[in-house]
Amino acid sequence: MTRRNVFALSLALVGAEAHAGDPRDYAQWRGPSRDGSASAFSEPPEWPEALTLQWKADVGEGYATPLVIGDTVYSFTRREGDEVMAALNVGTGKELWHTGYSASYTPARPVALHGSGPKATPAFLDGKLFTLGISGIVAAFEATSGRLLWRTNAPEESPFFSAASSPIAEQGIVIAHPGNYGPLTAFDAETGIVQWTAGDGGFFASPIVAEIDGSRQVITVTQESVIGVSPDDGAILWQFPWEGGQGGPTPVISGESIVVSGNNLGVAAFRPTRSNGEWTTETLWNTNDVSMYLSSPVLIDDTLFGFSQRASGQYFALDARTGQVLWLGQARQAKNTAVSKAKNLLFLLNDNAELIVARGSRTGIDPFRRYTVADSDTWAQPAISGNRLLIKDVSSLRLWTVD
Repeated sequence: MTRRNVFALSLALVGAEAHAGDPRDYAQWRGPSRDGSASAFSEPPEWPEALTLQWKADVGEGYATPLVIGDTVYSFTRREGDEVMAALNVGTGKELWHTGYSASYTPARPVALHGSGPKATPAFLDGKLFTLGISGIVAAFEATSGRLLWRTNAPEESPFFSAASSPIAEQGIVIAHPGNYGPLTAFDAETGIVQWTAGDGGFFASPIVAEIDGSRQVITVTQESVIGVSPDDGAILWQFPWEGGQGGPTPVISGESIVVSGNNLGVAAFRPTRSNGEWTTETLWNTNDVSMYLSSPVLIDDTLFGFSQRASGQYFALDARTGQVLWLGQARQAKNTAVSKAKNLLFLLNDNAELIVARGSRTGIDPFRRYTVADSDTWAQPAISGNRLLIKDVSSLRLWTVD
């Protein structure tokens, strides 16, 4: 097995170790391996003309992706002045419990149209749910009862553009950029006590965990650089200069390289390497032909598929090894697209509630099904669990099935 394949396998094992259970579980931001993958989706022999709506529930305001753990759906939203964690039966949509805490927040004018509901997706680990609210509050809930286990205080000044970096939980800690765009912070999962902090402030981008050259590390985008951090003690292993405070795409692991983007920053790939115990980073390629602001891409084999903010919104594919842009789609496709994958399938959820199912290749894209899946804006990443698609719009949640 090549070093490159070992690296990819290590990343997959990170996700498996943190979220073992029902293969259909959708336990964190962007799915089982935090890379946009659907959970145990099996493509039907023939795609239906319409999806089947199983239920719709009014759950509250916000764009956090729902989680699916076993027979339960978890939704993190705003209801009046509270941030609320709720549990619903996945078969019926009936609410089982909800727990809230007071969290006043008035969005700044530039983001007022997106409301005051939470945007960061919760993380599930060992029977607990961990959240980052829109004002930067980190909280933990017991998954079976909804009991609030602990929470941090709201910052004296709320983040101007709202908090949206989704936490990650593993090995007894929950890691996030809390408060008013604070540094990467690890909290004890049981008590909420801070274990360590690292780097400077984050913005919208969510951290990931990977194993690089035998070293398990948290990778996050701060407002000045991308950093690799030891989850044991918060030591910064390496830094890659990057003005990442201008956007929110989650870093993508491609072989031994890390791909990043940001608001009008183009796309770049770099590789951290270790020699004699010292880490360095090397730029592999960069391109300004495409750029991602809020939409995170997916990697299928060596091809990166995503949604560029250029040309008022267009789909694209580039070679993740060289950075060569393979093709650009038509302009003015959407304001934002949440991109997911299932093997060689692409799910493109546009902000106007249109879900496109497509096959992408290195020569183009074939969108063969289009479904309307909500009545209002859909900025949240969908949760794809088996043949079930959970779609969160402004204030409601729908379960669709592919029958």
